Amino acid sequence: MTRRSLETAYRLARDRYAELGVETDRALRAAARIPVSMHCWQGDDVGGFEGAGAALGDGLAVTGNYPGKARTADELRADFEQARALIPGTQRLNLHACYAETNGRRVDRDRLGPEQFSNWISWARGLGLGLDFNQTYFSHPLVKDGCTLSHPDPAIRRFWIQHGIRCREIGAAMGRGTGRTCLTNLWIPDGAKDTPADRRGPRERLVESLDAIFRKRIDPRLNVDAVEPKLFGLGSESYVAGSHEFYLGYAVSRGKLLTLDAGHYHPTEGIADKISAVLQFLPEIALHVSRGVRWDSDHVVTLTDDLQSIAQEIVWGGYTDRVRIGLDYFDASINRIAAWVIGTRNMQRALLSALVAPVERIREAEQSGDRTARLALLEEAKTLPFAAVWDYYCETAEVPVGERWLAEVKRHERDVLSRRG
Repeated sequence: MTRRSLETAYRLARDRYAELGVETDRALRAAARIPVSMHCWQGDDVGGFEGAGAALGDGLAVTGNYPGKARTADELRADFEQARALIPGTQRLNLHACYAETNGRRVDRDRLGPEQFSNWISWARGLGLGLDFNQTYFSHPLVKDGCTLSHPDPAIRRFWIQHGIRCREIGAAMGRGTGRTCLTNLWIPDGAKDTPADRRGPRERLVESLDAIFRKRIDPRLNVDAVEPKLFGLGSESYVAGSHEFYLGYAVSRGKLLTLDAGHYHPTEGIADKISAVLQFLPEIALHVSRGVRWDSDHVVTLTDDLQSIAQEIVWGGYTDRVRIGLDYFDASINRIAAWVIGTRNMQRALLSALVAPVERIREAEQSGDRTARLALLEEAKTLPFAAVWDYYCETAEVPVGERWLAEVKRHERDVLSRRG
């Protein structure tokens, strides 16, 4: 499709949306300002570069072995730049602590500091990119009996507490170095495979550990903290110390952000409805958007009803400045860069779709008690000419329209990824 035909299709779509009171030009500007934090671990299967950890495990698994995985931080950064060039809008990069660059030395996680992330910070600053950060409580010999911060051994807890403290300092350095506030997120795998006799003890120990990690005040302009709950995981099918109720109470009482992960709840439960509920009591929240298939399987994000409900809740609720959107999936069964592009473009597609929906007309019907009109308008909105708006958005952002991005990924696979062995 030529630029002229794209513009013609967009003008027709703009006029149709205008009939319903929607200004698509305004929606396009708003979409471009909403950042989506892309996750580094899609590029290398959650491997990292610290050189000190065990094989991936402790509640995590990656499926597939597609050729061309990034083997170094430089390769991962280059792959990320390739993906980013094919995606419209504003992006950030979400890092895990295991992506430290130690220059061949062993630097254990309780000794990590900003110096192990100086390359990441310099690179991000050069691109005008914000960084987010995650503490890495998995794939390490001191994940004992599936536990870290709630373990009964004080020495194990001290190690992981120190890791958490160091990570907050790294997050502050990232905020200072990039000029953009860093979100540092805490998730732990702690739980039990079978039914425990003591549910109380691990949670009491976890509260003490968290309080120790967060004791030092850090300027919120540099770093903000989030805690992430989970329903169950591999090896923690029967009990998780950091459940939703636990971390919701902790976040509200301690003034922390709550991270809602789309894969961390029951398969019949969505996180969209939780957004407005939690934001009654917290100034901000974070999201890890993934796609669970029957369990927390972290499939590539697709344009599902669940994803669109999440985007609608953020946009229609007026929460775009109070929700920090991040992605969290890892699929090694397909080209990893393509997985980044597909998932991130879908997140942005869902946000733009919510921005151009005739929500004011729908709300008017709802508030007047006309549920018939509400349902009719919701259904009609599904077949409005949104594709023309999305294509025009991509064109004006100077990224490939439609499936054209795939040719660039295939070229990169042929010229770069295939040579990695």
